[in-house]
Amino acid sequence: MTHILIIGSGGREHAIGIALKKSQSNPTLYFAPGNAGTKPLGTNLSIQATDIPALLSFAKTNAIKLTIVGPEDPLVMGIVDTFETENLSIIGPSKLGAQLEGSKKWAKQLMKTYNIPTANYQVFSDYEEAKNVISNYNKFPIVIKANGLAAGKGVTIAKTKDEALIALKECLVSKKFKDAGLEVIVEDFLEGDEASIFAFTDSHVIKPMLAAQDHKAIGDGDTGPNTGGMGAYCPTPLISPELYQKVNDTIFTPLLEAFKKENILYKGIIYAGLMISKQGDVSIVEFNVRFGDPETQVVLPLLKTDLLSIFEAIADEKLSKINLEWSKDSAVCVVLASGGYPNAYEKGKAISGLKQTQETISIIHAGTKQDNGNIITSGGRVLGIVAKAATLDLAITQAYKTTKEISFENMIYRSDIGQKAARYQ
Repeated sequence: MTHILIIGSGGREHAIGIALKKSQSNPTLYFAPGNAGTKPLGTNLSIQATDIPALLSFAKTNAIKLTIVGPEDPLVMGIVDTFETENLSIIGPSKLGAQLEGSKKWAKQLMKTYNIPTANYQVFSDYEEAKNVISNYNKFPIVIKANGLAAGKGVTIAKTKDEALIALKECLVSKKFKDAGLEVIVEDFLEGDEASIFAFTDSHVIKPMLAAQDHKAIGDGDTGPNTGGMGAYCPTPLISPELYQKVNDTIFTPLLEAFKKENILYKGIIYAGLMISKQGDVSIVEFNVRFGDPETQVVLPLLKTDLLSIFEAIADEKLSKINLEWSKDSAVCVVLASGGYPNAYEKGKAISGLKQTQETISIIHAGTKQDNGNIITSGGRVLGIVAKAATLDLAITQAYKTTKEISFENMIYRSDIGQKAARYQ
């Protein structure tokens, strides 16, 4: 029996677990710590995703064949290096490779060195210096980013000089993001439409997946503050076959070359957050070093190739032997969130209507836990309703039909997930 450890507690990890359970190997799954949705798939462990010593001990004593790291924090902390020192197979980049997400400054320098298209930028650690430079800016908006990991909250699109100075002060003076904000990246604002393309790599070859599109703003029509993602759909017609090839040629291929020349061991997932201009130019908004959430929930259901066989090939550095096959269907994920998210929200709300009736529908748990037999909310993004169908319109219809059957107090969701695809057809 193949024993697999999946690290993380969100919707991404639940989606990975569902995909792995389809494998012919029928692996035994462990989730650390998991959530109420992962429990039926395997065993939830009372080990946090960042408790590397405990995760290592569990893997060694329970014959774990392969560990899959969901979130970025343990990767940036160096969990891959720790596991590989003990000859344990693990999917993810080395600590050095994880700087692609852990340090925006490092990532920008790498992109500049290897001619990967991205916005022009400056780096500051001193508030007064940054303030003097920004005070002479005439073109807004600009983008202010905390250099390190800030749980997706360290980015400000400043529409005015005052907004930019407030964002700088939050990082460099008030230390809102602690060590993550001791340096800030000031970037030119890129105009266009965003898309996400994940890729598998074993440091020798890189194999991109289908293009998806996230919906980051809290409200319909992309209004209100940004969130971790309120829904996604896949594939997106924004990425034509020609654009897909351009992404491969100008982003993934030079990135792989960078890994080789910089002696970076990277056996895992690359997330390319893309900006597509009206002229069809492609730029990197950011790289992540793991699957993204909620795009994972719509990409993996369309993968026909056995996911476990892909992970095993990555671990063995034999990804070149794998052929990725994809369904022609479309998939949609509608995120159900707690009222107040992405700001303050309440937890502990009982969830009703979770019965699953169709094979083409998946209820992905993100911020849930079990309490005396009941499933209750425990996060900002609580559930993701995923529908797969022959057409995008049908997938949207099915996802919202199931959404209306589920409820918890102050539940919120966007009613327009996937609709922007019509712009690109």
